[in-house]
Amino acid sequence: MSDRIDTVRLGGPDGPEIGVQGFGAMGISEFYGDTDEAAARDTLDAALEAGVTLIDTADMYGSGANEEFLAPFLAAHRDEITIATKFAIHRDPERPAHRGIRNDRAYVRQAVEGSLRRLGVDTIDLYYMHRRDPRVPLAESVGAMAELVAEGKVRHLGLSEVTGAELREAHAVHPIAALQSEWSLFSRDVERSAVPAAAELGVTFVPYSPLGRGFLTGAFTDAGKDLPAGDFRAHQPRFTGENAERNAALLAPVREIAAAHGATPAQIALAWVQQRAAVHGLTVVPIPGTRRRARLEENAAATRITLTGAERAALEPLAGLVAGDRYPDMSFTSAARED
Repeated sequence: MSDRIDTVRLGGPDGPEIGVQGFGAMGISEFYGDTDEAAARDTLDAALEAGVTLIDTADMYGSGANEEFLAPFLAAHRDEITIATKFAIHRDPERPAHRGIRNDRAYVRQAVEGSLRRLGVDTIDLYYMHRRDPRVPLAESVGAMAELVAEGKVRHLGLSEVTGAELREAHAVHPIAALQSEWSLFSRDVERSAVPAAAELGVTFVPYSPLGRGFLTGAFTDAGKDLPAGDFRAHQPRFTGENAERNAALLAPVREIAAAHGATPAQIALAWVQQRAAVHGLTVVPIPGTRRRARLEENAAATRITLTGAERAALEPLAGLVAGDRYPDMSFTSAARED
């Protein structure tokens, strides 16, 4: 790709300069079926060529394997990459389906040392608290993260799936550079309080699953049959049964707008997320994930699509018509803690 995407500053004028679209690496290690490692590494190369420089991972993706996979790429391109990783979701090797959440000070310090080792870096550019445990005061969790900044182990702090009130509380302890939560044409609950708070505080918003975990690509007619073995989406409410049929029907205006632009439905969905920046007055850096070079280039090209007011209006009702929650268990999301 000859044209590199535009850049923005993460977390304000003093933050690192990054591409206006990032890369979500989660699917390289698990969740979406088998991965061709060579193709995945080629996709990382394509990301850098396109100017996609924010690479997002977490210690729970592949139980650390995702961070280890990225380590050689980081070693080769450390000065060009802004690496983000996350802690808080604890997995038990003896119980593969188990997910626990830990935000306590001791765990924060334990987790960062593991991520530094697996990534092969001295400093993590952006360190997120992946999920919040309401039983642990934010002052303790963010305070422990702030200590990592003071020690040079972390440069900038982020939070994921917190409410606007929680973001303000955390920001008062230590500046928060980025808030990562699900935000797409199908998922807009963050606009209730998190987005306004981020805009007020100058926090960059990093939408994960901006393509609705792939649903907004238009690739699924019957998600239950179309998904490969081992794909976690087979258990997601929006991909199952009648919900999947109803949600697939919602994509008609997305397809129409895509045709008008000579684009794909995925590109229209990404352009919509990107243009939330102007609508809400904040910096927005979505992190779509893929394991294919061609798809990476397609996603990056979406940053150059501008939707008209009429097109945005046609897409406005979709989120309110979606059938099924974002997760089978919404208790660990920001939506569950909204007043």
